[in-house]
Amino acid sequence: MARLGRSGIPRRTADELRHMRAAGKVVAEMHERVRAAARPGVTTASLDRVARDVIERRNATSNFFGYHGFPAVICASVNDAVVHGIPGSRVLLEGDLLSVDCGAIVNGWHADAAFSMGISAISPDAQRLIDTADAALDAAIRQMRPGRRLGDVGAAIQHVVSSAGYGSPRDFCGHGIGRAMHEDPDVENRGKPGRGLELHVGVVLAIEPMLIGGGRDDVRQLADGWTVVTADGSLASHAEHTVLVGEHGPEILTRA
Repeated sequence: MARLGRSGIPRRTADELRHMRAAGKVVAEMHERVRAAARPGVTTASLDRVARDVIERRNATSNFFGYHGFPAVICASVNDAVVHGIPGSRVLLEGDLLSVDCGAIVNGWHADAAFSMGISAISPDAQRLIDTADAALDAAIRQMRPGRRLGDVGAAIQHVVSSAGYGSPRDFCGHGIGRAMHEDPDVENRGKPGRGLELHVGVVLAIEPMLIGGGRDDVRQLADGWTVVTADGSLASHAEHTVLVGEHGPEILTRA
């Protein structure tokens, strides 16, 4: 999930990071299981049940379920849905573009990550959109080093997205993460190099580029009060990892 807030970046202790790594492993397993289950003919609700099973087996807690009333443990956003899609009776079809966002809590510490995938065979344009979201996330992660700044992270995402001709919603962004799923600071998907708060060893951020295939930045919210879709009806893609600024470079806490 994503939201806007204010600034300030705490540094996590070794003990805190131990719990966050454990939460990250749960999220990575949720991704793995949901990817394997996502195929033509299954419902998005069935994918939510797969993720719930991982949470329960790992004695973790969902940080999505009940968040401001959200009714599921994953967000399942299909085709023109950018973020916050509610799992339900929708049946996935061959050619759909599915974005899944989920998180976990272990001993009070959070992790959060998202991925996008095609359902069976997808169009080259859809695959390019997914690949570009992944490339934007990778570029941002490379900036997660001591001495870099938040503007460097956002600028890296913006360069990849704009170079590909895609848009990105302005009112949704990444965030700090720790004792709560959404903490300061905002991690915007655009920025100026060398500007913003400085990154230090121990900082953990959830970085999440969101791409709009039509090239515009406009989105709208559906009547369910959650699902955010592209205003022009074009496809969307979403990628996210929880990332630590380590002594020797970035560490992705939500990668298997």
